[in-house]
Amino acid sequence: MGATLRALRALVLLAGFYLLGVVLLAVLAAADWACVTWLHGPAAFKVLIVSVVLAIPIVRGMFMLRTPRGDPRPGVAVTDRQEPVLWNTVREIAEHVGTRAPDEIVLTEEVNAAVSEDARLLGLRPGTRRLYLGLPLMTGLDEMRLRAVLAHEMGHYANLDTRLTPLIARGRAQLIRTVTHFQERSDKKIAKERAKQEKKAAKRIAAGKTAKEIDTDGEGAMYRAMAAIYLAYGNFYMRATLSASRRQELAADLAAVRIAGRDAAAGALRELNALDPAFDFYMHGYATLGVGSGLMPPRGQVFGGFRTMLAARSADLDELRTELSTEPASPYDSHPALAERVARIEALPDDGRGGQAAAARPSLELLADADASMAALEPAVLTPQALALPRVEWAELVHRSMLGYAGQGAERIREAAAAEGAAPGLAGLLDAIDADPAVRWRLTEHFPKSEQAAAATGRAAREFARSALRRALSQLATDRLADSGTARWQLSWSEPATLRYPAGDFADRLDEALDAAVADQPDTEPLRKLVLAP
Repeated sequence: MGATLRALRALVLLAGFYLLGVVLLAVLAAADWACVTWLHGPAAFKVLIVSVVLAIPIVRGMFMLRTPRGDPRPGVAVTDRQEPVLWNTVREIAEHVGTRAPDEIVLTEEVNAAVSEDARLLGLRPGTRRLYLGLPLMTGLDEMRLRAVLAHEMGHYANLDTRLTPLIARGRAQLIRTVTHFQERSDKKIAKERAKQEKKAAKRIAAGKTAKEIDTDGEGAMYRAMAAIYLAYGNFYMRATLSASRRQELAADLAAVRIAGRDAAAGALRELNALDPAFDFYMHGYATLGVGSGLMPPRGQVFGGFRTMLAARSADLDELRTELSTEPASPYDSHPALAERVARIEALPDDGRGGQAAAARPSLELLADADASMAALEPAVLTPQALALPRVEWAELVHRSMLGYAGQGAERIREAAAAEGAAPGLAGLLDAIDADPAVRWRLTEHFPKSEQAAAATGRAAREFARSALRRALSQLATDRLADSGTARWQLSWSEPATLRYPAGDFADRLDEALDAAVADQPDTEPLRKLVLAP
């Protein structure tokens, strides 16, 4: 479908909203005329009031002329002077696609690239174009795959997709506003009636009478009915506009293939499928690991560390690169299923450009100084509270953060031990075990249990309890060792952080000491000597 037909359809869909409003106003006017003609007195007056109240949100929605503007995306705008190579690359691709290049390039913190245009007069006049380019996305792509992504985005400009966005957004906003208003009026009416009935019920109870059951089922029915009408049209509107969005994505994919080649375009989508969850894992497992302990990574490493993790875990992401979800797209998805897009691209004839993709340099080399860009992005996207936290090197951040998390877990065990009369800490618990070995099994009753452990009886229940007790003693012991500096949490970019003990057979001796402490005839002396002795 050409841009003219798509614009015409968008206008027709928007006009449908106004037509729906006119029809509903006509129905209300007809009801008013019939009321005045056939009814008299308070009943007629009540119907007139209801119709006026229902007409207000309809009229308000119809005359909401201003197209809503979303909040600007956080990021760092870079000029031609600051990033000449990146700007030249974008302009070159835009020229090959056959469209005007963006007026601004904004570096963001997302594993994504997107374009926008501040079109005017419902998309009839072009406006300022912006390209949003995620640094985490660039971190995971080589230059040819990034060129495929950029060509895809320039394809949206060439197909005038961004010019129609304000028109479509206006219809969505008007529908949402109208539906929300009717739902809010319904909720207020229900709440008012509920409060009224509850007040009457309270008076009846105070008088020694039986209160009636609260019943608000019939309240706000007219408002809900009006909301349902607009919601039905809204669902139709969303399905129609989003189906067009999915076709636009497929058309933009062809632009990516034409500019960067089949293999680079398909490879970019496959890499995106791996980068998105990898970045989420990195942000939770590394970048924000120390927030709970009041720490942040070194300046520039909040996003810069993602490069290090990808290099260490590249093999772990191969499955995500090769196995794409085959779940079909929903009618309310703006993009086709990734597997469908990749299959369409890979079904195209080989264009002989696979070698270019294999030899491409990392896309971060398009930036004048990638590390400086990572550092400049932090104050643009992080909260003031996060920016105010102390910065420490990665090794120290991991150790102190894990020490804090381990301390929280140990504190819960100490609370359980205190409930059984044990003094705080590992020493107090071992003293309690020596005084009364049965305290070990009572202690485990304070810990959460799996369904299997909760259902176990006899010897099986004792073994579940033994395992839980051993984990608790291990946690107290490792917390004591790490806090005293005997052991230290070790940073790893390829696997979870691990606690490193002193050299030699310390770990084996600790295992033996824990086994002795939870044996049927407990012996706490090895654990005392290994962990508590100076």
